[in-house]
Amino acid sequence: MIAKLGAPLGAPTLAATAAQFRNRLPTQFRRALPIYIAAVCLILFVFNLNIFQGSVRAPVSRSSPGGVSVPTVRSDFPKKIWQTWKVNPLRFEERDLNTARSWVGKNPDYRYEVLTDDNDMRYVEYHFGPDGFNRPDIVNFYRDVKAAIVRADLLRYMIMYAEGGLYADIDVEAIKPLSKFIPERYAEKDIDMVIGVEIDEPDWADHPILGPKSRSFCQWTFMCKPQLPVMMRLIEKIMSWLNGVAKEQGVSLAEVNLDFDQIISGTGPSAFTEAIMTEMELHKEDPRTKINWDLFHDLDESKVVSRVLVLTVEAFAAGQGHSDSGNHDSRAALVRHHYHASNWPSRHPRYSHPAYGEVERCNWNDECVKKWDKDEKKKEREEAEEKKKQEEEKKRKQKEAAEKKEAERKKKEEEEAAKKKQDEEEASKKAQEQKHEEEKKQEKKSGWFS
Repeated sequence: MIAKLGAPLGAPTLAATAAQFRNRLPTQFRRALPIYIAAVCLILFVFNLNIFQGSVRAPVSRSSPGGVSVPTVRSDFPKKIWQTWKVNPLRFEERDLNTARSWVGKNPDYRYEVLTDDNDMRYVEYHFGPDGFNRPDIVNFYRDVKAAIVRADLLRYMIMYAEGGLYADIDVEAIKPLSKFIPERYAEKDIDMVIGVEIDEPDWADHPILGPKSRSFCQWTFMCKPQLPVMMRLIEKIMSWLNGVAKEQGVSLAEVNLDFDQIISGTGPSAFTEAIMTEMELHKEDPRTKINWDLFHDLDESKVVSRVLVLTVEAFAAGQGHSDSGNHDSRAALVRHHYHASNWPSRHPRYSHPAYGEVERCNWNDECVKKWDKDEKKKEREEAEEKKKQEEEKKRKQKEAAEKKEAERKKKEEEEAAKKKQDEEEASKKAQEQKHEEEKKQEKKSGWFS
């Protein structure tokens, strides 16, 4: 047996064996054999095509400072849950540990990761440094910024751009698993982002303080596929905006002072909402569609606009007491925001009334806001009247001072004139006395000679 297997191809033994094999096969089968073999190969190729395709990964395009270069967006959302906090999970307080467990417990097949104040910089350097997206401007910007809330907002956008998945603030609890975040009527491959309405109070759109905050999407929880242009554009806009503020204030990025409204509009929900609405406008399928808040006002069921799935306000922002947000027992509620980590406004001044505090405390209550506005207008009138009185008093004092000065000037002139006259009279008198004295001397001298 070994000898036969080891025999050369042209050996008599192998030739005889091959001849016997051919004689046992029908002639028609032998003729069709190549066709059968080709058919089997074709079937195997078709059924394994996805394996060949899956084994080859397209190179990831890296963005450069001049613009954003993005690969084809993946068809599914990465099974990753991201949170950021001051410390790592081993040092969580009980309240934070409970919310973290809710995400892991309801999504056991997802990877859970927390970036902290100790490792966030290394994450940014790894993904946006020379071996990542090669954006040294982003790395340097993040390193230079010191405002904690700005870094927190910026980091979530960078995570979602770099890796995607779900982001949730540390004080957000999962009520339902992530499998419920996309309704069954939608295909995951047709969606790039999942967001929810946070504030839907367009009646206050023209309010001088509440207006910019009256319509916004929630950014304490959202889902994203990796390397979406909207995330990079948002990051770049924040960089441009904050560099501009630093230039206006004449300070470095580390020394910039920001108030509450600047945070909301510059890096927070308003900035997030504006970026998404702009992206929707860029990629709308029907040019006749108007991308404005009317599409999301009183939203009673989710909708997809330009590959962005927008959930109702109950999904991520239930129980707010405004925007018809319902409660956490509703079927649509997916998360619960506890707000215990939302103390950043205390470090950034808010527009406030000296007696009634910030208008945001009204929580969009109609009577409260109107009373605040009425009191604010009253305060403004009183301040205007007080300012007018102060200006009038200032003018009165200035007038009195001018009149006093003028009177003193005139008095001084009169005194000088009187003194001058007196001096002239005394000089004249003295001259006359001298003349009279001279005359007497002359007369006396004349008497001696006579």
